[in-house]
Amino acid sequence: MPLRLWFPWIRSTRWLFSVRTGIVLLILVGIVSAVGTLVLQRPQTEPEKLTAAYSTETLRWLDRLGLTDVFHSWWFAALLLLLSVNLVLTSIERFPVAWSYVRRPYRRPERHFLSSLPLQREIPIPSADAGLHAAENAFRQMGFRPRRVEGKESVSLFAERNRFSRLAAYVVHASLLLIFGGALVDAIWGYRGYLALTENEQASQIELREGARKSLPFTIRCDAAGQENHPDGTPRRWWSRLAVLEGNREVLRKEIAVNDPLVYGGLRFFQSGYGSTGEVAAVELRTTLKSNPTQTKNIVLRLGETLPLDNSHSVTLAAFYPDFYINGTQVGTRSNQPNNPAIQLQVQTASASGPLATSKAWLFPNYPALADPDGSAYTFEFRDLRMGYFTGLQVSYEPGQWAVWAGIILMGIGLAAAFYFVHVRVWAVPVADGRGRLVLWVGASASKNRSEFEDRFARLVTEIERKLSRKAEARMAWFHEVAPVKPRTEGLIGAEAGEKVRT
Repeated sequence: MPLRLWFPWIRSTRWLFSVRTGIVLLILVGIVSAVGTLVLQRPQTEPEKLTAAYSTETLRWLDRLGLTDVFHSWWFAALLLLLSVNLVLTSIERFPVAWSYVRRPYRRPERHFLSSLPLQREIPIPSADAGLHAAENAFRQMGFRPRRVEGKESVSLFAERNRFSRLAAYVVHASLLLIFGGALVDAIWGYRGYLALTENEQASQIELREGARKSLPFTIRCDAAGQENHPDGTPRRWWSRLAVLEGNREVLRKEIAVNDPLVYGGLRFFQSGYGSTGEVAAVELRTTLKSNPTQTKNIVLRLGETLPLDNSHSVTLAAFYPDFYINGTQVGTRSNQPNNPAIQLQVQTASASGPLATSKAWLFPNYPALADPDGSAYTFEFRDLRMGYFTGLQVSYEPGQWAVWAGIILMGIGLAAAFYFVHVRVWAVPVADGRGRLVLWVGASASKNRSEFEDRFARLVTEIERKLSRKAEARMAWFHEVAPVKPRTEGLIGAEAGEKVRT
């Protein structure tokens, strides 16, 4: 009895058992997944890019509908759950029929089956043994392994190939359930976040969507990061050297790149970006004492750092503007790129008789002649500049990924069994036809590709007829060789017999 008739309440939900419902739900999942790849998703996309791509009202509606985080939305999880229920119910209702082909093969056909099978042929045979022997040889020649089936009144032949392909559809169903189950686990318990680190910076929190933050069970540190370019200057590869810390102990270190993440504690850290922070990492200067030009030395300053020049003088990197501009009394930067850098130094001079004297100096690396003269005892010459860069890391926790990958592998096996293997069955039964003659009934059945199998079945029948014909010819040749035909004289009398002998 079909499953939907077992319980009265199931009758009202008959649409859940429909293959058509499953197809519609599968199409919806595909459409929603496509939307999730076309619409920028949080938190993978930086807020600035979202506001640049969508208007404020559009972004508000996208967030409200969950389209900026499709794969973690409640309605996507509900859609996957509904499709999973449909797959389970349709499989349970139809599985017993497929299982019967595997568990109890139909080896000996009954009378009603002999007359109803579409692919069948009757071949006249001299005896049952001769017909079965010829069919057995033909089956083997066509790649089958026949077996004789003993019946109450006669013996028949049965052979089949690829019986397992009957279960291919259910293997695909099981793979889909694994994939959907893994996606549901990720949607409920998984999360994605973003982390930006500069060199030698460490963090134990990541940023989720809409500014929310989540603590990590360990600390991640960036030891170095960089970008490799093509000859034309376009980025070829981003890389980061990361270290995992538990307490104050380093437990793992790895250099990651795109498609080569760091995996630790169930979390994956993917290389997703690299760029300038707009801040200076270090400035190299040459200092010269004005009263003694031969007294020079090179120093390296970081923003806010103070270095001594001698016993009474020190210098601090007070400010840095990567793309300097001035508008009236306003000083600022147009971008984070060092297109027109400007460096502001603060020189302190100690005095035994009074407070610390301070003077400012400006350096413009692109325009050395515009250096601002100051009243300090030193002059400064720009030598080199190193900008600060950050590495962008995508952080994901996806506990259901093992199920997704297992489902993908299982789906490959199921699809291969479904498309490349056909369940084929052949029978050969000696029977009496409608006129009482002894014939060999040959029938065949294929689970799919029936038109292509018809040609193979025709070759099988032709091979059986050829073997029967050869066997008959061999029997006649043997009979003439062993028992040659003699003139028959029995029953002839007198001259009639003599006349027959002379003839």
